Amino acid sequence: MSTIDWTVLIVTLVAVVVYGVFIGRGQKSNASYLKADNKMPWYIVLIGIMATQASAITFLSAPGQAYTDGMRFVQYYFGLPLAMIVICITFIPIFQRLNVYTAYEYLENRFDKKTRVLTSLLFLFSRGLSTGISIYAPSIILSSVLNWNIYLTNVLTGGILLIYTYVGGAKAIAHTQKLQFLIILGTMAFAGYLLIQNMPNGIGFNDALYLAGKSGKLNVITTEFDWKDKYNIWSGLIGGFFLALSYFGTDQSQVGRYITAKDNTNAKMGLLLNGLVKIPMQFAILLIGALLFAFFSLKPAPIYFNERSYQSLKEAQPAQAAVFEKEHQDLQLKFNAESKEILKLKNTHSPKLDKTIQDFKNTQTEVKALHGRVEEAINQSNYNAEKTDTNYIFLYFVKNTLPVGMIGLLFAVIFLASWGSISAALNSLAACSLKDVHLIFSKETPDEKTELKYSRLHTLAWGIFSIGVAMFATQMGSLIEAVNVLGSLFYGPILGIFLVAFYYKKIDGKNVFIAAILSEITVIAVYQLDIISFLWLNVIGAAAVILFSAIGLLFYKPKAVNS
Repeated sequence: MSTIDWTVLIVTLVAVVVYGVFIGRGQKSNASYLKADNKMPWYIVLIGIMATQASAITFLSAPGQAYTDGMRFVQYYFGLPLAMIVICITFIPIFQRLNVYTAYEYLENRFDKKTRVLTSLLFLFSRGLSTGISIYAPSIILSSVLNWNIYLTNVLTGGILLIYTYVGGAKAIAHTQKLQFLIILGTMAFAGYLLIQNMPNGIGFNDALYLAGKSGKLNVITTEFDWKDKYNIWSGLIGGFFLALSYFGTDQSQVGRYITAKDNTNAKMGLLLNGLVKIPMQFAILLIGALLFAFFSLKPAPIYFNERSYQSLKEAQPAQAAVFEKEHQDLQLKFNAESKEILKLKNTHSPKLDKTIQDFKNTQTEVKALHGRVEEAINQSNYNAEKTDTNYIFLYFVKNTLPVGMIGLLFAVIFLASWGSISAALNSLAACSLKDVHLIFSKETPDEKTELKYSRLHTLAWGIFSIGVAMFATQMGSLIEAVNVLGSLFYGPILGIFLVAFYYKKIDGKNVFIAAILSEITVIAVYQLDIISFLWLNVIGAAAVILFSAIGLLFYKPKAVNS
C-alpha cells in the first residue's frame, strides 16, 4: 500500500479507538458497563443490531460467496422479517419487564438454575467460537498486505479492539458501532460505484449485469426444493426463520443490543427496522460479488486469488505450476473474448448469440475445474493456508484496482466491521459468563465496584479465548458460511428451550433440561451424517426440544411450574 493508504488506515482506526475510550469513560457500575444504563434510542439499537450481525465476514466473504456460488445466499435472510415480528411480540416485552442482564436469567425464573446455566453454556461455546472466526477475517487483510504471519495478525487484530471494549463496555460499543457503520455503508457504496467505473472498454452497469446473469450469478431465487441444498427459498424462509428467531431472540450478542434501549418501543423499532433493512443491504453486498465476476470475465483474473498460497505452490512445484499457468492463460483469453462477443451480440438477435453464450458457459466450467485442481494441489501441499480463496476475491480487487486512499479506507472498513461485531460479542460473552455462571456458583456477593472489575476481567478473558480460536480458523473455507454452520449447531436447541418456556407451561426444568441435551446430540448427529442442509438444523433442534419435552411428560409429571 502507498503512504497515503497507510495514513488513511491508521488514522481511521486510531480515531475510532480513541472515540470509544472517550465515550465509554467513567464506568461505575455493571448497569452501565453491560447495559449502557438502558438509555439507547431506537436508531442506536438498529445500528447496533446490524453492526453486530454484519461483521467483517459480511463485507469480506459475501462478495466472494456470490462470485463463486451466485447471489442465492441472500435467501438465507428471507425468514428474518417474520422472526423480528415474533420477537417483538413475545421476547422483548418479557426481557424488558424483568429488566434482565442476559436472556438466560428468564430461564431460571421459568425453570431452574441448571437450565439457565446449560443454555448459557451452549451460547458461550457457540458465540466464543464464532467470535474467533470474526477475528480471523480481518487478520487475513493484515497478513496479505504486510506479508506477516497470520497468527501474529490474529493477536494484533483481536488485541486492538479490546482496548475500548474493556474500558467502555456497552456504552462505548453502541456509540462506536454508530460511527463504524456510517463509515462502512458509505465506503462500500463508493466501492460498488468504482467497480462499475473500472469496467473495461466502457462497459456499463447493464452490460455487467447481463454478463453476471448469463454466468448464473444472479440466481437470487431458487425455488427447487432440496433438503441438502444450502440456499433455496424454502430453507431460507423456514430454516432462516428459525435461525433468525434464535439468533435475535436468544443470542445474548443481539439481546444485549436491544435490552440497552430506553423502553419497549425503542427496542421494537430497532429490531423491526433491522428486518426491513437487512435483506436489501445483503443483496447489495452480494451484487458486488456478482459484478466482480463480470469484471473478471472481461479482464484477466488471477489463477488463484490467494496470491501467497499460490506462490507457495509455485515455489514447491514449479513444473506443475507452469502447466496450470499455461492452461489458465489460454482459458482466460478465450473467456474474455467470449464475454466481449456476448456484449456485442446481445442487442442484435443474432443466431450466434445463443451459441456464444453456451461457449461462454462451457469455458466458465473449464475455468472452475482448473481452479479446483489448483486449489487441490495447494491443499495437498504442506503450506498452512485457507482451504479456498473465497475470502480473497474482493480483497484482490481492492488491492489491484482501486485508487490511492480508497484502498486504505476499505481496509479500515473491514476492520471497523469486525470490531463492531466482535466488541458486542465480547460484551455479551462477559455478561453471560459473569451473570449466568460465575456469580451463580460463587459463594461471595460482590459489591458494584468488584462486580464491574469482574466484568472487565471476563471481557479480557473472552478476548484472549477468541484470539486463540482465530489461530485455528484457517481451514474453514468461506468464513460467512462457517459462522452460520457453527450457529446452526447450537441455535436450534437454545430456541427450543425458550419456545417451551414461553408456550408450554406444563413442562418444567427437569424435562426441558434433559430434552435440550438430547436435542443437541441429535443436531450434531444429523450434521455429522450430512443428510440435510445446515439451515434445517435450526428447525430440527428447536422441534426436538419440544418433542423430547412432551415425551418426558409421559414419564414425569412436574409438581408445579413457575410462570
